[in-house]
Amino acid sequence: MSEGTATAGIDAVLEQHRTELTGYCYRMLGSSFEAEDAVQDTLVRAWRSHDRFEGRSSLRSWLYRIATNVCLDMLSAGNRRARPMDLTDATPLAQAALSPRPDHTWLEPVPDARVLPAVGDPAEAAVAKESVRLAFMAALQQLPPKQRAVLILREVLAWKASEVAELLDTSVASVNSALQRARATLAERAAAGAEGEVSDPLDEEQQKLLERYVKAFEGYDMAALTALLHEDAVMTMPPFDLWLRGPADITGFMSTLGASCAGSRLVPVRANGLPGFAHYKPDPDNGGFSPWAVQVLELSGGRITGFHCFLDTGRWFPLFGLPLHLEAEAGEGEEGA
Repeated sequence: MSEGTATAGIDAVLEQHRTELTGYCYRMLGSSFEAEDAVQDTLVRAWRSHDRFEGRSSLRSWLYRIATNVCLDMLSAGNRRARPMDLTDATPLAQAALSPRPDHTWLEPVPDARVLPAVGDPAEAAVAKESVRLAFMAALQQLPPKQRAVLILREVLAWKASEVAELLDTSVASVNSALQRARATLAERAAAGAEGEVSDPLDEEQQKLLERYVKAFEGYDMAALTALLHEDAVMTMPPFDLWLRGPADITGFMSTLGASCAGSRLVPVRANGLPGFAHYKPDPDNGGFSPWAVQVLELSGGRITGFHCFLDTGRWFPLFGLPLHLEAEAGEGEEGA
């Protein structure tokens, strides 16, 4: 076998692990872009040292060891990504102001296809989706980095304590202790606020809820939207630290500061194991519609509990493979012409 053929073979073998490694690094780092950087670094390190891989563990375990070390190095600065509600209290509508914070502050959305490898076991697929949902991701970011790694490896990826101990060069007792502390922290956060309940796949009630949401949002019908929102629903808009609670403040904001979103179009996406939409606003200068936000929705009890709008369209729309302009359909915009 020629050196070129061997190299191509190694590349192909390593590439098979990209999606699951991206999911792992995303859970560790809370950033879709940093996760992709971490995986690329991992694969480059593995490629360079593949001839020294001794096979004492599986290739997959070896790659996770490298990825864990890369992530722990990236987390050494101590930055913890968050949602707006993790940083400030809810803002009454009368005091609403749009104050941005730097990109590295925020927990970032991610397309399902980037982090959820295809698996045949429905239960395994459900656990994977639950473990990238925004509420769970926000809770993970509150854990110290090694506890985070232990929890992901043990609870999400179902590694044995002995396997995790070997990967982290520590003892089984230390792994079990870290897992216990991590579980306690997550239990406290879960008790503090309800998480969305999303079926996989979406059940009929949830599908109808989303259809009603699209109709209400595209029609900018605030009465209809109010009927779909849970009484404690929250709305966030990173990179702004403002967040709102309750239908009155959410629809009040949309009717005032957000009034330019009237007449928008929504295109379905799948993000963080949750239903979402690419939100396009009318473009008065060029016609059609221009990108405004990637929306990620949390659902529970037949209502929308979370309405999270990620506004940095220059980053999110290319990541999700979305066009940067939508043409108006025939007949749109003619009434006022």
